[in-house]
Amino acid sequence: MSGHPLGLGHTERSNPVGVLEEMKRLAVEQLGGVPGALYAPVMDSLDEAARRSGLVQIRRGDHAALLTLRQRNAAYVMRYRQLIAQAFDDFRALPLRANRSHLPLGLVEERQLDYHYAGQKLAESIGQRYSRQLEMLDARLEALSEELGQPSASNPIGASRLAGAFLATYHDAELPETLRPLLFRQYEQELSRVLGDLYGRINTLLAAAGYGAKPGAARRAQPQAGATDAARPAPAPTNDFEDRARLLELRNMLHAWREDSDHSGAVLEADAPHAGGTPRRELRNAEVVSVTALLQRDPIEPYARALAGAGSLADAIRGQLADGARRLGLDPDQTQLATPENDAIDLVGLLFESLFQTHAMLDRARRLYARLVLPYVKVALTDDSLFVRRDHPARRLLDVITEACEGNDGSTPQDRELLERAAGVAQRIVADYNEDLEIFAAASEELESLLDQQRKRVEVMEKRASEAVHGKERLLQARLQAGAALSQRLGRTPLTEAVADFLIQHWQHHLVQTLLRDGLDSAKYHDVLALADALVVVDGLAAQGRGAVVADRLIALQPAIAECLVACGLDENSSLDWLAGVVRALAQPDLPRSLRKLPPQQVMDDEAEQGPLRVVGGHAGLDFDPAMAERMRQLVPGDWLRLLDAQGEHVAAKVAWTSPLSGRFLLVNRRGVRVLVASAEQLAALSAEGRLIAGTEQAPFDEAMRQLRTRLGRAVGQN
Repeated sequence: MSGHPLGLGHTERSNPVGVLEEMKRLAVEQLGGVPGALYAPVMDSLDEAARRSGLVQIRRGDHAALLTLRQRNAAYVMRYRQLIAQAFDDFRALPLRANRSHLPLGLVEERQLDYHYAGQKLAESIGQRYSRQLEMLDARLEALSEELGQPSASNPIGASRLAGAFLATYHDAELPETLRPLLFRQYEQELSRVLGDLYGRINTLLAAAGYGAKPGAARRAQPQAGATDAARPAPAPTNDFEDRARLLELRNMLHAWREDSDHSGAVLEADAPHAGGTPRRELRNAEVVSVTALLQRDPIEPYARALAGAGSLADAIRGQLADGARRLGLDPDQTQLATPENDAIDLVGLLFESLFQTHAMLDRARRLYARLVLPYVKVALTDDSLFVRRDHPARRLLDVITEACEGNDGSTPQDRELLERAAGVAQRIVADYNEDLEIFAAASEELESLLDQQRKRVEVMEKRASEAVHGKERLLQARLQAGAALSQRLGRTPLTEAVADFLIQHWQHHLVQTLLRDGLDSAKYHDVLALADALVVVDGLAAQGRGAVVADRLIALQPAIAECLVACGLDENSSLDWLAGVVRALAQPDLPRSLRKLPPQQVMDDEAEQGPLRVVGGHAGLDFDPAMAERMRQLVPGDWLRLLDAQGEHVAAKVAWTSPLSGRFLLVNRRGVRVLVASAEQLAALSAEGRLIAGTEQAPFDEAMRQLRTRLGRAVGQN
C-alpha cells in the first residue's frame, strides 16, 4: 500500500495552473449564489421577531436596511464572486504581492470594531466545523504550491478568506446593529449548505491530479511479531500540554476504576506468573499491533455480542487477542499485556459501550460498530491522542457514522442508502487501515457528502414539524378564545334555544375561523363579536314583545347570519332554514329562555401523539425543581438533550423550535422526526425522574467520552 493518502502519492501530477483554474471555477460556481440567498430567511426572522416582541417600529429600520441590500443584490453578488476569484489569483501570484491578512485590517471607526470582531468569530466557527477537511485541503495546496515553485500560500477558500470576503462585500453597507448578527448567522448557514460538498470535490480534484497530502511523520510500516527492536514505539504525541494533562487524568481514573471493579479480573489474571513460577514477558507494542492487524478481518460476533450486553467488550477484545497471539506463536501462558496496551483496550471498550448506552443504535448498526472495534484498538495502541484531540480523524469518522446510523431503521430509500454507505465505509477501514490515519479522513469525507443531503432533508422535516405544532397551538388558542367569548354571552342573559344553538353550533366555529385567518385585532373579528351581541339584544327585545323592532333588526342582521352559516359549511337552502327557525323562535315572546353552560374546553391538542415520551399537559401536579425549569427556559434551537423512553432506550433530541405562543419546545431526533413537545416545567419534571439529561455534547464521540469519564469518575469518588 502506498504511503501517500489514497495511494496517490506517486501519481503523475497534472498542470498546476490548470488545476488551480478548475478549483476557481468550482468555488465561484458553488459559492457565487450565497449572498443572494441571505435576504429571504433574514426577512422571515425579522418578521417573526417583530410578531413575538411587538416592536414593529424598532424592526422597521431593519426591514428598510434589508430592502436596500436586496435592491443592490446584483452588485453584491458580483463583488463577492470577484473576491472569491481574486483569492485564487492571489494564491498563484503570491511572490508578486505583499503579504496581507485575509480579514481586512487597518484603522477602523469604533462602530466598525464589532463588525470585524464578528468576522473573526465567523472565521473561527467555519474553521472549527470543517477542521478535518481544511487540514487535508491545506496539505494538498502545499503540494500544489511546491509544484508552482513558490512558498506555501494560504487556502483561497479557507475560513478566514470566506469571512473576509463577506466583510469586504458589505463593507460599505449601512447595517443596523440588530440586523448585522442575523446576516452573519445566515451567511454561516448558507455556507454550511455548500462547503462540505465543495471541500470534498476540491480535495478529490487535487488527489486525482496527483497532489496528495504528505504522509505524517507518525506513520510507520506495519510492525511484525518477533521484531528485534526492544523499544516500545511511542504513541503519537499530543501537541498541547492540556491534552497531555487530560490524558494523564483519564489514565489515572481508568486505573482507579480497574482496581475498584470486577473488570480488573482479566488484567490481574494476565499479570499472574505462569505455571513454572517465572514472571510473564510483557508483549511489545509492535507485537500487540501485529496481533490486532491479524484479527482485523476476522469474524465480529464476539464484539457484537458484547455490544448487545453479553459481557464486557474489553474482555472480548482481550480474549480474541489471546487467540490471535497464539496463532502468531506468542504463548498467552508466557506473555501478558503491558499497562499501556491494557489501557488502550479498556478505553476503546468503554468508549463503544458508552456510545451504545447514550445513542439509539439498532441491530444493524451493532454489527457495523463491531466491525470497527479492532481498527480503533489499533488506533489507540499507536495514537492515544484519539481520546483527547477533538480533531482526530478517527474521532470524526465515528461521529459521522453515528449520525448516519442513530435511530435509522432503513424505512426510506435515503435511510437505507445511508446505512449501506456507512457499512461500506466501515468495511473499507477494516480492509485498508494500516496505521495511516488518512484513510479515516477520506472515509469521513465520503460519508459527509451524503450526510449533507440528509441534513437538508432533516431541516425540511423540522420545519414541517414546527409548522404542524404551531398550527395546532394556534387552533387550540383560537378555540379557547372563542369558547371564552361564547361562555360570556351564554352566561350573561337567558336565551331561547334557537339563538343559543346558533351561537354554540355555528357562531363559535365562525369565530375560530376568523381568529385563525384575520387575528384578534382585526375588524372582521370585532364584526363577528358584534353579531353575537346583536342577537342577544334581539332575543331580549323579543322577550319584551317588541315584534316590529325585532323584525327590523333581524332583517339588518340577515347578511351577517347567512355569511356565518355558509362559513360553517351550510349551503344556501340550509342557511335559509336556520334563519327561518331563528325568526320563528323570536316571534314568540313566551318561549322559555335559560342560561347555558358549555362543557370544559379541551386543553391538550396532542397527547395521543406523544408516544412513550408523552407528558401530561399543564404544570399542576408536576414534580420539578424551579431552578431546573429556569435552566430549561434558556434552551435555544440547536441545543441537544438526551431522553430516556419507557423502554429505557436513550434518544438524542435536538431543540428544533420554540413556540412563540406557549413557550413549549419541539424536540426532534437526528432524522428530524418529532420526539416530544413539552414546556420548560415538563422538561424539568422529566429531569427529576431521571428521564432527561441536559447539557449533552452534540458530537457523539464527545458525548460518549463524557459518559466514559462519568463512569470512571464514580470509581475515583469511591476511593
